[in-house]
Amino acid sequence: MTYIDGFVIACPEDNRQAFIDHANKADQVFLELGAIRILECWGDDVPEGKTTDFRRAVQAQQGEAVIFSWIEWPDKATRDAAMKRFDELMKTDPRMNPETNPMPFDGKRMIYGGFTPVVELSGA
Repeated sequence: MTYIDGFVIACPEDNRQAFIDHANKADQVFLELGAIRILECWGDDVPEGKTTDFRRAVQAQQGEAVIFSWIEWPDKATRDAAMKRFDELMKTDPRMNPETNPMPFDGKRMIYGGFTPVVELSGA
């Protein structure tokens, strides 16, 4: 069964194109490491909740959009092997190097995790 890495970040709205450019470079690395699908989603209907919400989760400020992203892997073993190589690539691959492809958002406010799907449905 597939395995999913999920991410939520806050990004300045003025950095939308910079985020897209950054993702187009960095996401290629994950595909080369075995990912089968990547989605980067710019929030356009992210309501504020009464108890919790996406904006609070990443401490989004005025003028920042919430981005919801995920990487789909064929299985957890492929993902785990990719993450071992990922640490090395952060130092050697210019697409992952913050000096040559800087993140247009505050990475300290990113939330992320790995998830095992428990329900999977498809429609025609």
